[in-house]
Amino acid sequence: MQQFNKFRGTKGFIVAWQHLLRFRYMITEQAQERCRRLAFWERHGTKAATEAFHISERTLFRWQAALKTSRGKLDGLNPKSTAPRARNQRIVSPQLAQAIIALRFAHPRLGKDKLRPLLLASKHPVSVSTIGRILADLKQAGKLPDPKKLSLSGATGKLLEKKRQKRKKLRRPKGQRVLEVDTVVRFIDGVKRYIVTGIDTETRVAFAACYTNHGSSSASDFLQRAQQVIPDCPEAVQTDNGSEFALHFETACLLLGLTHFHTYPRSPQMNAHIERFNRTLDEEFLCYSKALMRDDVQSFNQKLIDWFLWYNGERPHYALGQVAPLRYMMRLLFAEDCQMWWTHTGACVLARKKLLYLQRENASVFLR
Repeated sequence: MQQFNKFRGTKGFIVAWQHLLRFRYMITEQAQERCRRLAFWERHGTKAATEAFHISERTLFRWQAALKTSRGKLDGLNPKSTAPRARNQRIVSPQLAQAIIALRFAHPRLGKDKLRPLLLASKHPVSVSTIGRILADLKQAGKLPDPKKLSLSGATGKLLEKKRQKRKKLRRPKGQRVLEVDTVVRFIDGVKRYIVTGIDTETRVAFAACYTNHGSSSASDFLQRAQQVIPDCPEAVQTDNGSEFALHFETACLLLGLTHFHTYPRSPQMNAHIERFNRTLDEEFLCYSKALMRDDVQSFNQKLIDWFLWYNGERPHYALGQVAPLRYMMRLLFAEDCQMWWTHTGACVLARKKLLYLQRENASVFLR
C-alpha cells in the first residue's frame, strides 16, 4: 500500500524534522559532564572519581542507573525536577474558617488587620499573615462574598454587572514640562465651591477658575481656557486620579492633542508645583474673597483674573530668581530677535504689555 506524505517535495523538511528531534531530546551540558564523570569512574575507579569530582559513590551509581534506564541515551542524565512530590497542605480548623467567613459576610470590607482583634476576642489566636493566607484560600474556593456592582440598563430594563475597566495610565518622564492641574475645594457657610488650578512647571505661569460643580465638564472647560490664556502652554497635562479628570477631560485632551499623565495614588509630591501654588492662592487671595466666591462666582472669576495679571506679570517668584513669570519668559527670547533694541528697553516693555493684554483678553472669555 502506497503511503501519502503531504510534506513530500517540501524544501528543508528533513532538516527541520531532525532539529525537532534534537530539541525534543535535548542534551544539556550538565548531562554531558555527568557522562564524562561516569567514564572517568569506569576507567580510574571509585576512589579516584570521588576525590577528583567531590561526589559520593551513591551519586555515581544513581547516574549509572539513569543512563541504563534510558537505554544509553544521554538525555537520561539531564537533571530532573527537584520539586517535592508531596507538598504540605495548610490545615485550618473549621471553627476558625467559619468565624472568618461569618465576619466577612457581616462586614465585607474588613481586612486581615481588622479581623485579627475580632478573632482574638472570640478566642482564635492567629497572626495577621495567617488570616491573610486563609482569606486567599477561602476566596479561591469561592466561600467569601463577592460584591458586584449592578447597573440598570435603560434599553432593556435589566440589571447588568458593572465591571471595572482597567486602563493603563501614563507617568511623566523625569524633567518633562507639563501643565499641572489640580482642584481646590472650599466650604463657605454650607456652600461648596471648586477652584480648578493649573501651572506651567517651567515658566510658572499659573491660572485658575471657580466652578459650582465638580464634574469632568468643568475640568474640560478649564483646560480649554488655560490653553488660550497661558502663553506657550505645554503640550502635556499632569493630574491626580480624581474623577473630574476623566471622561470629558480625557476627550478635551484628545481634541487638543495633549498627553495626559497621571500621578501615583496618594502621591501629592508628584504634583509639587501645583500643590505649592494652591497654598499661595489660598493665602494671598481665597481667604480674602470668601464672601464673593460664595455669592457671585462670575464676579469672583473677574477679580481672580485681575489677581492673576498681577501674579504672572508683577509678583516676584522665588524659583525664577525673584522675577515674575512673564518677565522670565521675556528673558528666554533669543537675542537675535531684538539685537537692534539692546540699548532701548521700549520694545521689551511693549512686548510685555502685549502679553498682559492678550492674557486679559483671553481670560475675559469666562465672563461672556
